[in-house]
Amino acid sequence: MKIIIDGRECSARRGEYLLDVARREGVYIPTLCHLDALPGQSCCRMCIVEVKEGGRSKPVASCVYPVKDGIEVITNSDKIQRIRKTLVKLLYASSPQGKHMEDLLERYGPLPESRFEADEGEKCMLCGLCVRACEKLGAGAISIINRGTAKEVAPPFKEPPEACIGCGSCAHVCPSGAIEMKEEGGIRTIWDKDFELLQCTCCGRYIMTPEQYEHLKAKDPESEVVLLCEVCKRKKSADGFRDAFQNITFKNIAHP
Repeated sequence: MKIIIDGRECSARRGEYLLDVARREGVYIPTLCHLDALPGQSCCRMCIVEVKEGGRSKPVASCVYPVKDGIEVITNSDKIQRIRKTLVKLLYASSPQGKHMEDLLERYGPLPESRFEADEGEKCMLCGLCVRACEKLGAGAISIINRGTAKEVAPPFKEPPEACIGCGSCAHVCPSGAIEMKEEGGIRTIWDKDFELLQCTCCGRYIMTPEQYEHLKAKDPESEVVLLCEVCKRKKSADGFRDAFQNITFKNIAHP
């Protein structure tokens, strides 16, 4: 099917979302709570765009809006800019110290006087990515608790969570830097819980916790979990490919 994005005709497949098509076509749409591995959050609304269809125009969240044949999409109109600036004001009020605010203030700021009172010191924007990452991994150690202005991300009873395996996935996907994780002397600390770290069998770099290692083994007992860092994994794969290539080349030379 064909759609129009900012005056340019683009090809789209049924079932795709507007954000996916725009990114494939090199059209910039800002996002905070979207990751390809964890799609469909639609929390921050920064990916809002204007869709024209059947003579009508409406703002939609592009990360969850399925494409339709013949629609026209405007990603950066005056109307959309105004909406995004209001969203930035709200985000600043709820999480003024978050890492995500640096780029937003550079792009949309400085912000004018706002009626929204800032929650000083707060980093978390409550996007829920950390909770989804933990659930997808199968640990389920954290969740969003309470309601309204008291809503927050926390482990059960706000105590070091027994279910946490110390993988750090929640901290890695967090766009605001609200989840603190420290590594020092072979110990990783996250959610007020200390984990020993296993080392890469090749280079000695610290890579994962024993709890994470056992969790991965239990998820797929048929496969072997290798204790190699990403650098050594790539090197080993490259060495294996080179050896295989040289072996094939030698056989071709020996047996033309």
